Amino acid sequence: FVIWRAMNERSQYRFGQPAMTISPDAHSSTFLEWCFPFGAQTPAAWEALSCGPYLDKFGVTSEDLGRIAVLMRKHAATNPNAWFYEKPITLEDHQASRWIIEPWLHLLDCCQESDGGVALVITRMDKARDLKQKPAKILGAEYSFLFNHEIISDFYQSDLIHSEISERVTEKLIAASGIAPKDTNVAMIYDNFTPQILRQLEGFGYCGIGEAKDYINDGHMELDGKSPLSPNGGLMGEGYIHGMNNITEGVRQVRGTAANQVNNVETVFLASGVAGAIIGK
Repeated sequence: FVIWRAMNERSQYRFGQPAMTISPDAHSSTFLEWCFPFGAQTPAAWEALSCGPYLDKFGVTSEDLGRIAVLMRKHAATNPNAWFYEKPITLEDHQASRWIIEPWLHLLDCCQESDGGVALVITRMDKARDLKQKPAKILGAEYSFLFNHEIISDFYQSDLIHSEISERVTEKLIAASGIAPKDTNVAMIYDNFTPQILRQLEGFGYCGIGEAKDYINDGHMELDGKSPLSPNGGLMGEGYIHGMNNITEGVRQVRGTAANQVNNVETVFLASGVAGAIIGK
């Protein structure tokens, strides 16, 4: 069967621009009722409300976030399929980009609004072996959700420091595949905003709570590091197709056909906070 996603998020509409009003009297149980009438009308606003307590607690600076953006754009700059191909940035560029939500999110902390499409063909291994392309095997795929959690505007949680859902997904993945995310060769982590990388790294067990900024600063997520991060440039550098393009990059890494191919890839971790998968040869 085919899993696909296609969108005109740049040419048809801009998800990052508030364009909807909902009356506080509307009867709905969705996040829109609890966000739009009160001014939280964009993903950047929801992310800022969600990540602020974590950034405050561990002294994460805008420069720390900027180093993540610089890394993603560095990878995108050598990926011919990326929106930002041949367009790396410096930390100074990040700091000079306009504020979207002050004091946390600059423009360059935010992912792309993209036009594009992605399709994945899923089949049985006995059929996959006969196909033209080398198959990537799904070794484990898990999902978790907490009571009273909202997947987009998740700033209502009592604990905005620990990523409890990611921790639970990690436990389930280890049980299902026998491999921990941190032991895979490539990390494809949903990077809609730079703070998401920090909290997901900790939730998925790459480092301890509050240690993610140092894990990145120490070079572990460079292409030649311990856990190369999104060699395609991720959602911030390649494009944003609701994370699906990070899955296709993971498959390319397993096949050995990626633009920025990591050496000796046996397994890849795919993550979206509330879900994770490990694929391999």
